[in-house]
Amino acid sequence: MDLFFQQLLNGLTIGGVYSLVALGLTLVYGILHVPNFAHGALYMAGAFVAFYFMESLGLNYWLAMLGSAAVVAVLSMLAERLVFHPLRNAPPLHDMIAAIGILLFLEAGAQAIWGADFHRMQSPYGNLVEIFGLTTVGQRLLIIAGAVVLVAVLHLFLTRTTTGLTIIAMAQNRDGAALVGIDATRVTLLVFAISGALAAVAAVLYSPINLVYPAMGHLVITKAFVIIILGGMGSFPGAIVGGLIIGLAEAFGGFYFSTNYKDLIAFVLLVVILSVRPQGLFSKGAH
Repeated sequence: MDLFFQQLLNGLTIGGVYSLVALGLTLVYGILHVPNFAHGALYMAGAFVAFYFMESLGLNYWLAMLGSAAVVAVLSMLAERLVFHPLRNAPPLHDMIAAIGILLFLEAGAQAIWGADFHRMQSPYGNLVEIFGLTTVGQRLLIIAGAVVLVAVLHLFLTRTTTGLTIIAMAQNRDGAALVGIDATRVTLLVFAISGALAAVAAVLYSPINLVYPAMGHLVITKAFVIIILGGMGSFPGAIVGGLIIGLAEAFGGFYFSTNYKDLIAFVLLVVILSVRPQGLFSKGAH
């Protein structure tokens, strides 16, 4: 039974990271209606910026996380202004190609600055802790707690503030939102900033138990796309539930079957669920 709860903890850890990344991706999709393939590169940039702040500037873990979130939020807004905004009237394929260009640019930049080597990010929570009879790394508990808090704060922001409600209104009907006086430019920039910050925080939370390297965003963003399709394109609850489902499936599948197949499990689940519910677990617009 202890092994079961250990895998449950592992699943919640990776599921929390996936959910944060997928939430940012869902927010941008709600505004652009185009998948942002550059999101994985923002996740990678968040890890490298925090690593730089800690190793070169000597900042502590929390300040490095905040600094990384701010820097990546600005990077995300720059991408919207310089790349996506000029293409707002172009076919969706142009946005996707541009996003891939941003991804390649950021990866090449990270590799030019830090090299292609793997780096380990230090964390003050790397010690072993015991909870309910289970022994785990403190960082895993931090990831779960951090994901819960961020999801709760984002939910309250979107449903209890005027700005959050304008984001939801614009995601549901961009033209209608413009007709009632909502500033589309300001809302779009805010959404890109939030999306980038979520990716950065997810990366800084997960990097101490993983590694920091230029291609670290590839698998995460692939899983995030699986999650938002699984949960329902544009659905915030779908991103959260989908992330937890994939995280738990990987943890239990890797333990009870083989770690060689844990990445395959996500795609098998996608096929199975979409064969039953082609629209995903949640329909778009469910907040």
